[in-house]
Amino acid sequence: MSVLLLVLSALVLIYFSIGGKTAAIVMSVATLVGVANDGWHLLSFVIGGLLLALALLITLPGDLRLDKFSRPLLGWVRSRLPKLSPTEQEALNSGSVDWDGELFSGKPEWNKLLDAAPAHLTSEEQAFLDGPVEELCKMLDDWQITHEHYDLPDKVWKFIRDKGFFGLVIPKEDGGLGFSNTAHSEIVMKISTRSVSAAVTVMVPNSLGPGELLMHYGTDDQKHHYLPRLAKGKEIPCFALTSPVAGSDAGAIPDKGIVCKGEWNGKEVLGLKVTWNKRYITLAPVATLIGLAIKVYDPEHLIGDQDDIGVTCVMVPRETDGVNAGARHLPMNTVFMNGPTWGTEVFIPMEQVIGGQDMLGKGWKMLLECLSIGRSISLPALGTGAGKLASLATGSYAYTREQFGRTISQFEGVQEALEPIAGYTYMMDAARLLTAGMLDRGVRPSVPSAVLKYRNTDLMREVINHAMDVVAGRGVITGPRNFLARAYQAVPIGITVEGANILTRSLMIFGQGAIRCHPFIVEEIEAAGMEDEDKAAKQFDGIFYRHLAHTTRNALRAFVLGLSKGWLETAPRQGDIQKYYRQLGRFSAAFALMTDVTLLTVGGGLKARQRLSGRMADCLVQLYYATAVIKQWHEEGYPDDQRDLVEWCLQTCLHDLQDSMRDAIINFPVPALRWPLRLLVFPLGATGLNGPDDKLGAKVAATIVNDTPVRQRISRGTFINMDPDDPLGRVLNAYNLANETAEMRQRLHEAIRNRDEDELDGIALLMGHQRKELVDWACAQGIIKADECPKMEEALTALYDVIRVDAFDADGLKALAKGAKGKRKVVERPAKG
Repeated sequence: MSVLLLVLSALVLIYFSIGGKTAAIVMSVATLVGVANDGWHLLSFVIGGLLLALALLITLPGDLRLDKFSRPLLGWVRSRLPKLSPTEQEALNSGSVDWDGELFSGKPEWNKLLDAAPAHLTSEEQAFLDGPVEELCKMLDDWQITHEHYDLPDKVWKFIRDKGFFGLVIPKEDGGLGFSNTAHSEIVMKISTRSVSAAVTVMVPNSLGPGELLMHYGTDDQKHHYLPRLAKGKEIPCFALTSPVAGSDAGAIPDKGIVCKGEWNGKEVLGLKVTWNKRYITLAPVATLIGLAIKVYDPEHLIGDQDDIGVTCVMVPRETDGVNAGARHLPMNTVFMNGPTWGTEVFIPMEQVIGGQDMLGKGWKMLLECLSIGRSISLPALGTGAGKLASLATGSYAYTREQFGRTISQFEGVQEALEPIAGYTYMMDAARLLTAGMLDRGVRPSVPSAVLKYRNTDLMREVINHAMDVVAGRGVITGPRNFLARAYQAVPIGITVEGANILTRSLMIFGQGAIRCHPFIVEEIEAAGMEDEDKAAKQFDGIFYRHLAHTTRNALRAFVLGLSKGWLETAPRQGDIQKYYRQLGRFSAAFALMTDVTLLTVGGGLKARQRLSGRMADCLVQLYYATAVIKQWHEEGYPDDQRDLVEWCLQTCLHDLQDSMRDAIINFPVPALRWPLRLLVFPLGATGLNGPDDKLGAKVAATIVNDTPVRQRISRGTFINMDPDDPLGRVLNAYNLANETAEMRQRLHEAIRNRDEDELDGIALLMGHQRKELVDWACAQGIIKADECPKMEEALTALYDVIRVDAFDADGLKALAKGAKGKRKVVERPAKG
């Protein structure tokens, strides 16, 4: 009895994070009670003594604990903590921690999520979306852009410049529109539903590039000169980071700048002799201001004692002698301007270093902090836009396309594809808005930006693939009628750029997050790296025991919540989704435990354990997206018509989270820990979270088929065109007519099914071929009233037009090919120079 009392006392103290003197007092009382109950029983005395000793250890006088325990522990911890390179250390210090830190804590404070200021638009921003953005979308013909012009038309370039699309986020005092990050995201998303090429053209100057860097790090002179010109499109910017041999790894780039003196505007000044070779640079073919990431060296010590200054961001005017740009890449049949740029020993003055000479060597941190902003907006918005377009178009098509006398949206196989289109699109949108809200609160979300970029582009691929399966032959034939082809072709672009998804998942998300978001690891690494041993030991002493209690608490929480299937976890009552809060709290504790065990046992070898890192990244992704869905439903007031979507998203995330954590445990690189971890995290087995059932799946599929407010919510932000001659408008027009005539067509189908064999006098039953004859017969038979006949014929014509695809004769194909003739030229950097 005394042993049970002692153990329960210790567990309660740990579970509720009670430490220090209070813990020592409680354990002393428990020991005395045990002794009084059982006498001087050896087992109770030993266990009580050990637990009491542990409590007293934490409350020992500082110097005694420091010398006897903390100093030796520090040496051992140094051997386990990952060794960070200078660039990794800068990455670790960049950005800020927000809701991601709560997920790593093991006990998320849900009010921090629910009470955080949400993403929102001002009336001015909404007016811009309803005005210039809408007008721009009307000007875009994606088929002409990608197959005839291979560029945006001149009038579109002019409109983008004149209306300030290149200065969305530049402050008003500098000539820009001064819009929020949420507005930037909404604008890019809407344009992307019309033309990926146009969306990329708008988003790049507003994300990572000279403008963003100048806003945060530029000198006053640089801001006053360049920002108004960038905002008005008088300067077209690009930023060149990617090198052929180093990718986007700034620590490995060979591009360099040598500190020297040279001539600039007729005067000898201190500057850099820059040599670079970059590729895949968006807007490089038309850029007038080329931003570069280079490594700076000072071999003659003109500015200091160091030879290697480090990564630096500079601006090179396009007209500078020696600059090469203008050639184009063609990324997957999207035609946004993208190409290589290079130069050899091109001289620029120090005034062209972003931030001036004082910012030499600080470019990597600048890039990381700005990248966390741009990466949170551009591609996630593009992915969400693709999902919204697919939801709207594919749901409409599935309703209008009929087979065997009924719409294919009623077929379970088709519903199985429509279900993830709707659910994943809602999920992408929720995560996009959660992260945009962080940005607008001043957070620089380095870890969430990686999570969002990876997952939204991955879900874009899932959604578009399912959409292509539903649309089938209608989607694989290229031509002006195709409403999915460009989104399908653009998928690999999103997957690849701004940190390829394989790299982002297997190295960045968990590798950076496990350290950056951990409540204690950063301070422990700092302590381990201090040269002053006394100072290091004191800082470590103030952290390590709290870390030990944190890990123990999460192990206990994971086990107890696993045994109770989460029911012992407290949860907010809003929305009546407590069971999901409880499961997320349970898995947050398990995730925090797995993080600590991984860092303790794998340590610096984590970079080589990319399967483990990738699975742990997947766990974080599911936690983040599930909580984003909760946040978005909360902000919209818990509308009941979205409940099916919300439950589908939460069940899907929890099922995938369970699978990812199970895979991480059964493949854990320290085999001896696999069973203990399985026992702590899944004491009752990895069961019970089976994902959405077929009934819920059918309801979710219906959300993008039925003409309801929730369908409009899923596709909110899409450019809507009802023109029957437009690729999307053709489908939407048919969808509206199909809804208007649903009851009439049902009568017609019933009559056809019940007809006598010769009753139609040989009229083909394929409605697309003899529509007028069919409608005339139906009217004559009284199946359709006379005043319904025109609408019925219009609907049947539209329904047939939806399934038609483009066909080109030989001359038509030659005309298409002629548009590209003479433009296919391979341009590489010269072998010499």
